[in-house]
Amino acid sequence: MRFAYLQLGSDADAENAVDATFEAIMNEWLRMLHMDRLEAYAWTVLKHRIVDQQRKRDRHSAPMDITAFEAALREAVVDPYEVLTDTIRFYSAVSRLAERQRDAVLLRYGLHCTTGEAAAVMGVEEAVLRSHLSQALRRLARLLDTPGSGVRVGERES
Repeated sequence: MRFAYLQLGSDADAENAVDATFEAIMNEWLRMLHMDRLEAYAWTVLKHRIVDQQRKRDRHSAPMDITAFEAALREAVVDPYEVLTDTIRFYSAVSRLAERQRDAVLLRYGLHCTTGEAAAVMGVEEAVLRSHLSQALRRLARLLDTPGSGVRVGERES
């Protein structure tokens, strides 16, 4: 639900997308029980329902709610104009990531999932998620013209 909200920016739209996801999963449940990567399939269904909801509202590039990122920036910087500028730059950079990288960043840093939780949601191994995060952080550093991300993907999580 939180991921759908980040993508759609509306409680009602997120709820519609998640409800449609549960309905689709319920309709395919017996077939899904025989799948090797059930989580990955469920993740794909959710992503498709989010796209459907965006199309339904005729929003081709809906802005995501980046409240979690804004809060982190607010804590680090006192000047509200600098916060706004940094938020806009960061959102723009995140939106330019490859889809899997963007999903990994949103789950790990936007929704504060552990790497294990984010990997489980996406239906991938933790090593694959760490690779997506590492690539995303390098690309964000280039897009934001910073010397490095300052975040170590393999760091121990609390």
